[in-house]
Amino acid sequence: MAGILYIVPTPVGNLQDMTPRALEVLQRADLILAEDTRTSAVLMRHFQINTPMQSHHKYNEHARVEELAEQILSGMTVALVSDAGTPGISDPGFLLSRQCRNLDIPVITLPGATAFVPALVSSGLPCDRFTFEGFLPPKKGRQSKLEELSQLTRTFIIYESPLRTVKTLEQLAGVCGKDRPASVSREISKIHEQTVRGTLGELIEHFTENPPKGEIVIVVQGRSKDDDSSYYTEDDVDEMDEMDSNPSEQSDDKGQESDAVNANANAKAGANAGAKSDGGSTADAANPKNKKGKDKKDRRDKAAEDAATQAHNFLFGTPSSKPDNPKKSKKHR
Repeated sequence: MAGILYIVPTPVGNLQDMTPRALEVLQRADLILAEDTRTSAVLMRHFQINTPMQSHHKYNEHARVEELAEQILSGMTVALVSDAGTPGISDPGFLLSRQCRNLDIPVITLPGATAFVPALVSSGLPCDRFTFEGFLPPKKGRQSKLEELSQLTRTFIIYESPLRTVKTLEQLAGVCGKDRPASVSREISKIHEQTVRGTLGELIEHFTENPPKGEIVIVVQGRSKDDDSSYYTEDDVDEMDEMDSNPSEQSDDKGQESDAVNANANAKAGANAGAKSDGGSTADAANPKNKKGKDKKDRRDKAAEDAATQAHNFLFGTPSSKPDNPKKSKKHR
């Protein structure tokens, strides 16, 4: 009969947050998998738990996940813990949980401590819908991830180290604006627990003067719908990702862009049709020695100019010899 994998949250600071059920599971398990056996040993000694422990961290979980799953399949009861919080939330745990699910091994996750939920609720920012991002990429993909998060209309949450907190706040202000409401929580459930609320600009100033210590949770309010000049829906984010791969198609007004593209296409088609009806070719028109070809080129250019003027008048209602360049009039959104 297959055993069970228990995923057991541990306190993020205050040992009194350990639940009686978690203690019972750890005491009865055949094996405890710990992110760092030295850190978990302190917890086990405090609660007089003598269950054998093995290390299970990001550097060995890929190599050991199949072996461990087979041990559980053979009937072993295993409890997985991280240094603090819930395994799998910015900590090892996902790979073993998935492998057990693939083998139809029961996986039971106990409710318990995690850092981002208290930080979110204490922030005073909307928490009915939110995105938990965890740690940002340290280098590659960091800026694109920040820009993606800045477009969300829901609150989002980031984990950060104290040494990078000010830099991350500055990067967030660069993509969200310094007036975006946010909060920074540190040392959650510990003696020096603190939550600082304000705009990103105010938080930068505060933590520049008062360098933070402890584990950091940054909570940022989503983009406001009231700010029409800088509001995107989440569907817009997907469209912008596609536009980023083809910058020549970007425009501040998607409807006008579509009409302008169609109008320009019709103009070119009309011009080409006019040129074909004259019996000429591009090569003929490009030859300055051929007067007939030059006349055809002039007629084609005139047809294109007329069509472009009609497109401009249709879109903007103002006569013009040529349409405005949408890139020059693009608004910052």
